[in-house]
Amino acid sequence: MKKINHYLFTLFASLLFVLSSCNKDEGGAPAPQVTGPSGIITIETGSTADISFSVTVPGGYKNAAPASSSGAILEIRREPSQGATSGEVTVKYTATGGGVDNLQLTVADKFFQTASGAATVEVTGRPANVVLAGIIKDDSTLTSDRIWELQGRVIIDAGTTLTIEPGTIIKGREGAGTNASALIISRGAKINAEGTADKPIVFTSILDNIQVGETAGTNLTKEDNEKWGGLIILGKAPVSAGDGDTESSIEGLPADEPYAKYGGDRPDDNSGILRYVSIRHGGISIGAGNEINGLTLGGVGNGTIIENIEIFATLDDGIEFFGGTANMKNVMVTWQGDDGLDIDQNYAGTIENFMIFHGVGVDTDEGLEIDGPEGTTHINGLFTLKNGTVVNDGQEGTPADFKAKAQGNISNVVFKGYSAAVIKFRASYTDTCDPKEDAFTHLTGTSPVLIFNEIKYDGVKVYTKSQTCNVTDAEQAAAEAAMPPSSDTAGGADPSVFDWTMTKKAGLAL
Repeated sequence: MKKINHYLFTLFASLLFVLSSCNKDEGGAPAPQVTGPSGIITIETGSTADISFSVTVPGGYKNAAPASSSGAILEIRREPSQGATSGEVTVKYTATGGGVDNLQLTVADKFFQTASGAATVEVTGRPANVVLAGIIKDDSTLTSDRIWELQGRVIIDAGTTLTIEPGTIIKGREGAGTNASALIISRGAKINAEGTADKPIVFTSILDNIQVGETAGTNLTKEDNEKWGGLIILGKAPVSAGDGDTESSIEGLPADEPYAKYGGDRPDDNSGILRYVSIRHGGISIGAGNEINGLTLGGVGNGTIIENIEIFATLDDGIEFFGGTANMKNVMVTWQGDDGLDIDQNYAGTIENFMIFHGVGVDTDEGLEIDGPEGTTHINGLFTLKNGTVVNDGQEGTPADFKAKAQGNISNVVFKGYSAAVIKFRASYTDTCDPKEDAFTHLTGTSPVLIFNEIKYDGVKVYTKSQTCNVTDAEQAAAEAAMPPSSDTAGGADPSVFDWTMTKKAGLAL
C-alpha cells in the first residue's frame, strides 16, 4: 500500500510540474506596454502625419488597432513582426476635422492580452469641404464645422430627414440649365434647418468666399445671380394645377422623375422647419417658364415652419408658391431678377411681415405677382399678405400684378420708391367682350374675394391680354372704386427683424 501511495504522489507532482510549465509558457507573460509620443502633435486639416508608438510585448506581438475620437482616417503603416517582444507601431493619420483628437493605439500579444497608449493631436485649419450628390436615402446631418457642396441635383428621398446645424454653409457648384445645383426636399421628406440670428444657415454659390464661422462673404454683390440653382421643397398639401389636377411636377426638374411631384390632400402636411435661412446668388433658367427660384415651395403644408427667411440676389423669383398652405413670417427678398413673391395654383397660406427690395440692373419685374387657381380642384383657398413693404430702387420693375383669378386678402402693405406705385389687375373677356372671372372681377364683384385694406400706393391699372377686347373706362373706374384710398398710416413691415440678413450686411436700405 505504501508503494502505491508513493507512486500516486509522484505522478501527481509530475503532473503539477507539467501544468505549471505550460501555464508559464502560454499565459504567464507580462501584459504589453504601449507608450505614445509626448507633447501635442499639430496637423492641418486634410493633411497626413506618421505617429509612432513604442511597444513592449513580452508575450509576443500579434496586432494593433488605432482609434480616433474625431473620425480621422487611420492606417497602420509599420509594425513589429509577429512574435517580436518590442518595436514601434507607426500610424498614418489623415485629419478630417478640427480641434483636439485623442488617438488611441491598442496592442495585443499572442495570448490576447492587450494594452493601450495615447497621443494628443491638434488639428488646425478648415475641414475639407464635403460634396453631396444624387439621392440621399438615409437621415443625415450637415454640421457647421465645414462647408458642404451641392453637385448637381441633391435629392432628399421620401421618408428621409435632412438636419442642418445653425451656422452651416452650403454652396452650390456651378452648372447651367439642367446641370444646375439644387437641393430638393421630396414629397414625404423633411428638412430641419434651424439657424439663429447670430448663426444663420447660408445657401450660396461655390464662388462666394464666405468661410466657416462667417455670415457673409465679400466678393459677390446684389447683381451676382444665376451662380447655382436653389432650394426646392415639395409637399402633399392641396394645389390647383391645370386641367383639374391635384398634383403636378415642379418647374426646373424633369417631369417624369418621382422626386419632382408635389400636391395632395393634406393641408397640415409637414415638410420640416426653416428658421434663419439665407439663400444667396442662385436662380437658374432652364427654359421659358421653367426656372429654379431662390426658394420654391410646391404643395407645402401648414405643418411646416418657415420663419426668418432671406433670398438675396436671385435670377428668377425670390420665392414662388405652387399651391399649398404653408405660412411664412419675416421674409426678406432682395434684388430678384423676376418677382419678389410669386403665388400660383391657389396658394392658401399667410405671409406676414415681408420686405421686397428690388431695382435696376438685374431685369427685375414685379414686387408681387399673384395668380389664383389654375384648374377646377381646390379652388376656394385664399392667401393672406399682411404687414409688408415693397421698395423700388432704380425705377426698374413694378409693384404688383394681380392676375389669373387671384383671390385673397392684402392688408397693411406699403409700396414705395416707384416713379408711380401703380397696382395692376388683369381682366379677361368672353367672345362678346363681357368680363369673365379673373382678378378684376374678384376685386369688383358684389362678393369680392380679392380684398385690400390699409394700403399705401399711387394708383390702379386694369389691363387685359385679350386681342379683341379692350378695358373700358367704366371698368377702370370700378377697380379704382373697389380699392380703398391710399393710406398714409399704413406702416408696412417691421424692418428691425432683418438685422441678421445679408441685405443689412451689404448696407442696403431697409
